[in-house]
Amino acid sequence: MLSMALAALDGTIVSTAVPQIVGDLGGFTVFSWLFSGYLLAVTVTLPVYGKLSDTFGRKPVLITGTALFLLGSVLCAFAWNMPALIAFRIVQGLGGGAIQGTVQTVAADLYPLKERPKIQAKLSTVWAVSAVAGPAVGGVLATYADWRWIFLINLPVGALAMWLIAKYLREPGREPGASAVRSRIDWPGALAVFACGGLLLTALVQGGVVWPWLSAPSLALFAASAVLVVVVVVVERRAAEPILPGWVWRRRTIASVNVALGMLGLLMVAPVVFLPTYAQSVLGLGPTAAGFVLSIMTLSWPVSAALSQHVYRRIGFRQTAIIGISLATVILLAFPLLPFPGSAWMPALIMLLLGGALGLFQLPLIVGVQSTVGWSERGTATASILFYRQLGQSVGAAVFGAVANATLASRLESAPGALREGLPADLDSVSHALTDPESALGAGAAEYLRRAVDAAVDHVYLGAAGAGLCALVALVVLAPRRFPVLGEADPSDAGSGSGEATSRGAGNCAPSPHAPAHPTPKPREFR
Repeated sequence: MLSMALAALDGTIVSTAVPQIVGDLGGFTVFSWLFSGYLLAVTVTLPVYGKLSDTFGRKPVLITGTALFLLGSVLCAFAWNMPALIAFRIVQGLGGGAIQGTVQTVAADLYPLKERPKIQAKLSTVWAVSAVAGPAVGGVLATYADWRWIFLINLPVGALAMWLIAKYLREPGREPGASAVRSRIDWPGALAVFACGGLLLTALVQGGVVWPWLSAPSLALFAASAVLVVVVVVVERRAAEPILPGWVWRRRTIASVNVALGMLGLLMVAPVVFLPTYAQSVLGLGPTAAGFVLSIMTLSWPVSAALSQHVYRRIGFRQTAIIGISLATVILLAFPLLPFPGSAWMPALIMLLLGGALGLFQLPLIVGVQSTVGWSERGTATASILFYRQLGQSVGAAVFGAVANATLASRLESAPGALREGLPADLDSVSHALTDPESALGAGAAEYLRRAVDAAVDHVYLGAAGAGLCALVALVVLAPRRFPVLGEADPSDAGSGSGEATSRGAGNCAPSPHAPAHPTPKPREFR
């Protein structure tokens, strides 16, 4: 949980201090890469770290990733200009990829199936607390100390996390004297995945922002990404131990969850990216209040995730996730029905309900996939579903950004002649004009712009509902009716050779620390 806190606090703390960072270092035109560069590094390294954890164990990967994150934090604190800070943020992201994927895998390794929702819910509370505490801590440090402290504060937290992991984390089959299979690492595949993901995410992040979608840079990046996709397929097909093995798509359970969580990443762009703009520009809230409207979703999400086990143990992983995403889709469709301008409690209530629905959707899928694979495949499977969720988020930012700007451009073009002069041209400029007290906008122009922003965000939420519908279709059509859960060994049976779970439904017995490094338990049906 302490390691996860490093990654969870990172974005919320840094975003609060952006004005101070830009005021000190400059680089306003490229500061968005403080977040894009970090996200890119996390996303493209997830599958690499997943394979490394399956090969060398979770503990060394988690310690190395945390150390790399702390190294990046120190470098960020001493950055001398914006390009240097962006480069060091990428170093942080290289460590963040190891943290996010490996912590989820460790939770599945150490806790039996019936206890995994509780520990996953505790990990979710880390993100919930970070969503509330991060902006407050970042604001205090940036205002009363120096923005560089937002990176240095990671050091004591990370050092304590590394010490606890080194001292207390005991991996089944990874203790002294236990056998361990050392496979060759597919470094060519890792490099190809990194290059392909990097170019694709760069095209998605910069397209429509720094350059037009149909410009030479965008077309070149997308073309190079397509070529590298072919390279990745060829390299991975020939590799003995591929970074992205084909079985993550040949197995219906994992393939369907890859698609479903990819759609989750896509639909999450609507509340995370566009709701604060809506709250400030349409509702007239300040940044803190707008952040609360969004963060209220993090209150219901972990509670719903913790309670989801009572649902999926009765009706199954697939059915629980179907209920969750169905509710989420309906809730997203309700957003465009809100009155204009409305009250702050209305979108806050929608976010509270959305968090509850997505808690029922995401956690059963993660736990379900982790329960269908053995130790030697769990890191790769976990990294796969997290990778596609992150990739979906990047695609969603690009797609919904284009949707919002197209809606806004259409509304501005149809503005009455008396209002058209001097109106901003894109969503960022409109949002800034509406929240800037020194803006020269008249009352009529401001009202028209607020309605334009309201329409743009409504269209984004409709697109998010479409992504939810795609996730629902993926689960109904692709996912097997029952997840083939592997049995878990009971420690009391360590000497009896019994490796099959003894209870009906979820295996409720922890794996024996004396079991072989990579046991192959018998698959059994779980709804």
